[in-house]
Amino acid sequence: MESSLESIRNIAIIAHVDHGKTTLVDQLLKQAGTFRANEAKASEERIMDSMDLEREKGITIKAKNAAFQWKEYHVNIVDTPGHADFGGEVERIMKMVDGVLLVVDAHDGPQAQTKFVLKKALENGAKPIVVINKIDRDNARPHKVLDMVFELFLELGANDQQLDFPVVYASAKQGYAKSEIDQESSTMEPLYESIIKHIPCPKKADVSYFQMLVSNLDWSDYLGRIAYGRIISGRIKVGDSIVCIHKDGKKEKKNATALFGHQGLAKIELKEASEGDIIGLAGFEDVFIGETLTDSEERPALAFIDIDPPTITMKICINDGPLAGKEGKLVTARQISERLTRETRTNVSIEVKDTDTAGHFQIKARGEMQIAVIVEQMRREGFELLVSRPEVIFRRDEAGNLIEPLESVYIDVPKDNLGDILQSLAGRKADIISMDHQAHSVTVEAVVPTRGLIGFETDLVNATKGHGIMSHLFKEYAPYKGEIPTRNNGVLISMENGTSMAYALDTIQERGRLFIGPQEEVYVGMVIGENARPDDMPVNPCKAKKLSNMRSTGDGKGISLTPPLKMTLERSLEYIANDEYVEVTPLSLRLRKKILDATARKRMSATPVIAE
Repeated sequence: MESSLESIRNIAIIAHVDHGKTTLVDQLLKQAGTFRANEAKASEERIMDSMDLEREKGITIKAKNAAFQWKEYHVNIVDTPGHADFGGEVERIMKMVDGVLLVVDAHDGPQAQTKFVLKKALENGAKPIVVINKIDRDNARPHKVLDMVFELFLELGANDQQLDFPVVYASAKQGYAKSEIDQESSTMEPLYESIIKHIPCPKKADVSYFQMLVSNLDWSDYLGRIAYGRIISGRIKVGDSIVCIHKDGKKEKKNATALFGHQGLAKIELKEASEGDIIGLAGFEDVFIGETLTDSEERPALAFIDIDPPTITMKICINDGPLAGKEGKLVTARQISERLTRETRTNVSIEVKDTDTAGHFQIKARGEMQIAVIVEQMRREGFELLVSRPEVIFRRDEAGNLIEPLESVYIDVPKDNLGDILQSLAGRKADIISMDHQAHSVTVEAVVPTRGLIGFETDLVNATKGHGIMSHLFKEYAPYKGEIPTRNNGVLISMENGTSMAYALDTIQERGRLFIGPQEEVYVGMVIGENARPDDMPVNPCKAKKLSNMRSTGDGKGISLTPPLKMTLERSLEYIANDEYVEVTPLSLRLRKKILDATARKRMSATPVIAE
């Protein structure tokens, strides 16, 4: 793939969750003739979201690469995650590209997480093109949205060149784009032209030797680790000897065993590549993101990319419950440890540490969503594990005072629910920064301790019947805000092993909400419901009706059970208290106490816990 610098364009795509970024990429690839007409991909939708989880949640988790040829130009596209928990991916991508497409919904306008990625892009001096998408919708208001985008650029401190951004109006779903709102157009042609015209080609380097900054990692069972990045200068052939300059300054010499480029979404093997190309390179076992690859040991290292600190920590342990090993295949500490280590190879914003207890691992990440995604992936691969409640990582400042992470939160709620949400925020120690009233909804901006955000999304969805939207990004570490009360209610705990009976559940449901239905396996210490009162209550869900030949009172009265509350993984993690685990298996999610035996639990709660 011999391409001169002038014909290369490297772009990233930025958009808020659900503003149509992935659909837009589909159209760009299809209309550039990347797929043959008879190829299955040509009719598939959301091609970029290759993980099952991404398709289900409708979010992009892993940053991915694609490329297409348009006329004589080779355009590399890097997809960026829009969710702030995956910000670790974003900072590195910006080092690989010269321009960004900012995709904005023609009704909603730019949202908080778009802000996060756009800020990183502008800081890196990337040239933006604004794509106002979904203009075919009835409630589209492109002119208003354009003003909102302009205000956002001003707020983020864009320079004059960046403020003079070109705008393309598009409907990715219908497959057309236009440079003026009243133009007629049936293809993506105006967008291709805008990319070629406004996005600069990679800058010519002032040195001629090979250097590349590693911005992403992939793993292949045959070749080991593959380092992705953009070649900053020089050229490389398969078999060349190269040097990796590690973070600690150590230098390691190896040969490049394979090179990869992209054609559409497929990886293609390359014989050689040169300046400006975005490639994958195999040959190093221990290469990490932010490290430099170059041609000899005398060369200086490139500037290292720093990544925002992790703010949340959780424990993942082997399943030691009575039902362990019944549903999953992978249950040992060694298997879990290997899988978590494999995750850290390609996912940089995650740290895994062993703890003093065998089979217990501590994970640090940017947010609970990130950990929930990993746990969900492991669950699908056949793992069984226990996951503890997410806790915030505290630090101490120079004076030795406790400091904790704060997040900026942007919430959009219907007017009727504003009171409830403000009350909930007050209880979570939030400072309200601004409130902006629209026709039917109110946008609230607040600063909340990360601790206070755990479980907030659940409250928001419940209070607004699913109409509230929120997004958040890490702001800073600041002095500790004081105690935040967590769950107000106690739980109903099973005191028997066995199978739940409708007869028993009928009487238990008068005490609170049930999480299980009849004929489910339960065990001592398992949480089967929420108590209406603040304390925990042991119950027996396995009691069957005594059968005798005497007629009992209330005969003929049918049992009617309220449907149990089934929680998703994210909700379960937010719900559990500090002395509880979520038991995750390929087939079920159960909540349980860390200490299953009731007497041992009492003894533990009697001894005071010494804070670390």
